[in-house]
Amino acid sequence: MPIISVKDIKKEFVERELFSNVTFEIGERDRVGLVGVNGCGKTTLFRMLTGEEAPGEGSISRAKSARIVTMSQFIADEDLTVYQATVRAFEELINIEAELDALPAQLTSASGDELNRLIRHQASLRERFEEGGGLTYKSRTRSTLLSLGFAEEELDRPLSTMSGGQRNKEQLARVLLSGAELLLLDEPTNHLDLDSIMWLEDFLRSYKGAYTVISHDRYFLDAVTNRTFELKNCRMFFTDGNYTRHMEHMADEQEAIRRRYVNTTREIRRIERIVEQQRRWGQEHNFITAASKQKQADRLKATLAAPEKDEASIHFRFVADGVSGNDVIVAKGLSKAYGKPLFANLNLLLKRGERVFLLGPNGCGKTTLLKIFINREKPDSGSFYLGANVRPGYYEQHSQTLNMDNTVIEEIRDNFPRMSDTQIRTALGAFLFRGDDVFKPLSLLSGGERARVQLLKLMLSRSNLLLLDEPNNHLDIASREALERALEEYDGSMLIVTHDRYLVERLADRVLEMNENGVEEYLGGYEDYLAQKAARRNGGPLKPQKKSDSALDYRAQRERQSAINRAEGEVRRAEERIKSAEGELASLTYELSTPEVATDYKESHRLSVEIDAKREEIDALYAAWEAAEEKLSQLASQGD
Repeated sequence: MPIISVKDIKKEFVERELFSNVTFEIGERDRVGLVGVNGCGKTTLFRMLTGEEAPGEGSISRAKSARIVTMSQFIADEDLTVYQATVRAFEELINIEAELDALPAQLTSASGDELNRLIRHQASLRERFEEGGGLTYKSRTRSTLLSLGFAEEELDRPLSTMSGGQRNKEQLARVLLSGAELLLLDEPTNHLDLDSIMWLEDFLRSYKGAYTVISHDRYFLDAVTNRTFELKNCRMFFTDGNYTRHMEHMADEQEAIRRRYVNTTREIRRIERIVEQQRRWGQEHNFITAASKQKQADRLKATLAAPEKDEASIHFRFVADGVSGNDVIVAKGLSKAYGKPLFANLNLLLKRGERVFLLGPNGCGKTTLLKIFINREKPDSGSFYLGANVRPGYYEQHSQTLNMDNTVIEEIRDNFPRMSDTQIRTALGAFLFRGDDVFKPLSLLSGGERARVQLLKLMLSRSNLLLLDEPNNHLDIASREALERALEEYDGSMLIVTHDRYLVERLADRVLEMNENGVEEYLGGYEDYLAQKAARRNGGPLKPQKKSDSALDYRAQRERQSAINRAEGEVRRAEERIKSAEGELASLTYELSTPEVATDYKESHRLSVEIDAKREEIDALYAAWEAAEEKLSQLASQGD
């Protein structure tokens, strides 16, 4: 029996439709990933599933005995400590425990039937307490909080003294400990470091109930989901499988739809040319043939389904102005402490063109290190310098580099005064700020919108060293992929702090793991980092290993992807040329049918020759299109 059933629901805000005709069920062991661009309605859908918001149309049915829990339902009393707030997830056990503690006093004063009743009640309570996990709930609460990144001393601090990110983690802990039949998790990996994310993955994989998770973390989605729902173009698409399987399925399905669309469109045009020709000949049997063929074309039009349009996403490139020296960053013996040590004896060398990623637990000093390199912080000891002709560009994860009193266009104008308003608006358009969006105050923007403003400023800076602090935070998957492509094509140097394992695996030449004693180096991407770290734990070599075959193969994968992109471009250009030529053919055919031309033999003959030539050209263009399609198909099949 499904925990929740959704039928034909629709939701609109003002005049904008979020989604419509959405129907699905979530079963008792489903692990669902809910994906889609920012603003498509994912969080709204969650509120509708819990009953916090009603659909505009359709219905939602919930199993009567099932508990459905989401983070927004847990608003803690901020006077409580972190531990006190979280342990309230076991409120029923706490109440049973309180009742068991009160029973001995009642037993001493009872006798006869009342005594027997209290004894039976005590036994029943103790059984419920033990079966519900009463012997371990306190230790489970503490263990969960520590695993999500809280320090031992933070458990006894009032929630009112904690940051917004820490409060979100506390809410997540209570959701996970609730034991509900369905968990609704909205961006649960936000504010978690890598160790905590991996713990969460293990927790969810062993969870006995069902859950639906909104996330832009592709590694996480692949690890914990067995179904994928995608909100796109106001519709819901479904796949049995994780995110990677979903994207493969969607690509295959859209390619099949696109081919059917092109082939059907071509057949419709061929039939309509026959209709046009038959009508031009003007005999009775020609009109009968034309009517029959037109019906055939109309039937094909009724079945014609156009491919889904890609939703708008950012598109940009990072360009490095000027070549730096070979040594880009040189740091020796750096240390920093704020009351307690962050790191000490940190040595780092970044070479020109390298892509280096800084990993480590929250609070180990990664952000501080980046700020030292741009002179916003001073080290307690040690030294560093940037190499010759190094021009750093810094991306700050909390948007503190933005002037919140500015509008979007003012922020760019203030930082790049040589740009004209036309140039600024063109650049903003590439980052999805269009029309009146450019006049929005930065203070009213969402986290994703502020991230796009920062990325635009970074692009316009033309820096040859990028220092990026969690650049993927607040970006949806489409924007993350656009950022990855831009970084992949960038020919400058990079030092990046991130918890996005997908980004590390795709781009990293080296990984530096920070700790209080400095950094440890690992060659390759994320999988190489894990393998080398495991080898060192098991007594393997302490020196960085040779980069793995998978890392070395990445260049070949990129070259193959570039070939696919070129082939897709050839297909698009062929289709555009066909469309243009068929438009010209339609114009010539119309001109031939006009009375003044029909009575002019020479002009009629000239147009007929042009029409025949144009049809031959169209046939040749279709042949070129088919060759491009075949080439694209062969390239795509090489990756299977």
